[in-house]
Amino acid sequence: MKKKSLVDAVRSTEVVAPVAARRAEFSDEFKRTAVERMRHGDKTPTELATDLGIRRNQLYKWAGKTDERSAGELFRNPGRPSVKPETEVEELRRKLAAAEEELAILKKFDAYLTRHKQ
Repeated sequence: MKKKSLVDAVRSTEVVAPVAARRAEFSDEFKRTAVERMRHGDKTPTELATDLGIRRNQLYKWAGKTDERSAGELFRNPGRPSVKPETEVEELRRKLAAAEEELAILKKFDAYLTRHKQ
């Protein structure tokens, strides 16, 4: 009987990671139709979600977004929300806070150095 080498043993126990599933994307029409069906009450939200192949809480999120928006307005696209540009005042306040923090650190470092110098 042939002995297995360490490399063969590692190869035999390797587990191949599954390919990450893509996030499902639904059209605005699908979302609005699902919310309408949920509100008509023919089925419970759980049954409707199962039929549509989505999570129940997703129906409630879509319903909330539908209430917030006007009829023609689209749902937000998936991904990170766009960042609004800072006003000049906000930018200056952010820079001032960073400078004050840096000054406080330098003051502590100076005190540390003077204490250990003596």
